[in-house]
Formats: sequence, structure tokens, C-alpha cells
Amino acid sequence: MLGHFVMLHGMTGSTEKMMPLAEKFCPDGWEVFVLNAPFPHPRGGFTWWIRDAPATEALDAKAISQLQASVDYVAENLPSDGPLIVGGFSQGAAVAQELLLTRHAERITGVVVLGSKAVRPLILYEKLCELPSRAMFSMHGAKDKVVLLEEGDECVRLYQEAGWNVTQVRHQKGHMVDLASEDKLHLWLSEITE
Repeated sequence: MLGHFVMLHGMTGSTEKMMPLAEKFCPDGWEVFVLNAPFPHPRGGFTWWIRDAPATEALDAKAISQLQASVDYVAENLPSDGPLIVGGFSQGAAVAQELLLTRHAERITGVVVLGSKAVRPLILYEKLCELPSRAMFSMHGAKDKVVLLEEGDECVRLYQEAGWNVTQVRHQKGHMVDLASEDKLHLWLSEITE
């Protein structure tokens, strides 16, 4: 085992929904790690924080508290050995990025952000500047109405300005993982795990 490939589902998702995608992208010799978010969602599945406001609005105090509880939950359950590549879709990718603010930050060799943004960009940027430069992969849809492309681009800029090696993939679809671009993610993963 070379390391752990951590992939976190989006709102109303589950480990059952995320596992096939995580297994599809997991680098050779790495182990997949997925888990359900700690909060059941009223519409089914699980969520990392609950709110009715549009994703374009900043999180309120209750959502920030739930976000922190989710980050703590993931951090407590992560495997204790080896390097980590962390990522996810939508809310899950936001939580994965927040893992850079935990004791596991030094173990993180790459970050995968699929259809997401940074929910606390200033705090994240400060931490990115403190850490050694690593690799970040961003995939976002031009027609995404949930997390706007501009928010995804802002997230990318944080990593670029902090000196990270960023690979950016943009597709013409909405709030989804574009499987037509999967070869680009496979290539990125193979490059950072060589």
C-alpha cells in the first residue's frame, strides 16, 4: 500500500454512491477511503452540513459549525499510516480541502476538487502558503448552477497564488463529474504518485 485515496461524496450522497467513482480513479497501489458524512439529509443520503440557502451564499454560523464537525469527523477516521490524496465532489471536496487545516496536512500530497469551491478561502489560503507546494486538480462545469464556475476558478487561484502545481479541467456540463475528462484525472494522479 502506497497511500490512501480519500474521496468524499456530495450533499445527499453516500459511500455506496462514491465508492465506484473512487475505485475507478484510485492510483495503482493505493487504497480507497470513503465514508458517509455525519449528518443524514432530509431528502435522503448524507450531508456534511445542512442548509437551504444557495451554494453561492457564505455559510452561516450553524453551517460553519457543522462543517467543522464534519472535518473533525473525517480527520478522526482517516487511516493513520501513509500519504493521502484527498478530494471529493461538491460539499465533499470542500471538506477535503479543509483537511489541510488539520494535523494531517503534512501527509496530504494532492487535492482533488470536483465541482466545488473553498468555503473559507482566506483561512485556506493562509494555510496553503505555509505548507510545502503540492498538487491540486480541479474539474468544474461551465454550466454549473449549484457551484458557479467563477467560484471554482477562485478556488484554483488560491492554490496557484500559494505556489501549488494546479491542473485545471473545464467541461461544458453542469454540476457533475465529467467522465469524458477522466483520462485527465488519471494522468494527473499517475504523475503525482510516481
